[in-house]
Amino acid sequence: MSTNQPDIAGFQRAVASRLHDHWALYLAEGIVLILLGVFAILIPPIATLAFTLVLGWLLLISGVVGLFTTFWVRRAPGFWWSLVSALLGIAVGVLLLASPPQGAVSLTLVLIAFFVIEGISGIMFALDHKRELSGRWGWMLASGIVDLLLAAMILAGLPSTAAWAIGLLVGINLVFGGTALSAMALHARKTA
Repeated sequence: MSTNQPDIAGFQRAVASRLHDHWALYLAEGIVLILLGVFAILIPPIATLAFTLVLGWLLLISGVVGLFTTFWVRRAPGFWWSLVSALLGIAVGVLLLASPPQGAVSLTLVLIAFFVIEGISGIMFALDHKRELSGRWGWMLASGIVDLLLAAMILAGLPSTAAWAIGLLVGINLVFGGTALSAMALHARKTA
């Protein structure tokens, strides 16, 4: 084996060893994610509000830090674009924090746009695979159709769907992510 070649098997053993050593922490994190996800699914309006507020603070803080660093290195290329980006982060963060319900409606519109684009992309992807005689293209087609149906359902219920859509979807994501992390942790516990 060449000395310039990475030792992939050694790297995999090292990762497996670290996972085994810390499996309990991963399991704890997975359980917390599952519990937060269940809470978000059971009470989506609170989860939507929490998500909107957290996003508002993240944008505000990142905008302030970006503004500081933009002026710190003001002679660097791209000063004006960095300035616009920082001010946009501050403005959107302030808007989300000033009126979380209206922010939730705006975020829900972004979510609808995502589902529409994802749905159309999924359908086109499936149709390309059908033309190439790839198997299982129907699942991708179904996924694209479901995305479009979700977009239509959320759009038809606006503005009331803004109160629960984001919280419910974040909750579902947390449950699946926590379950996957817990399964990985339990598997890592068995491996040495």
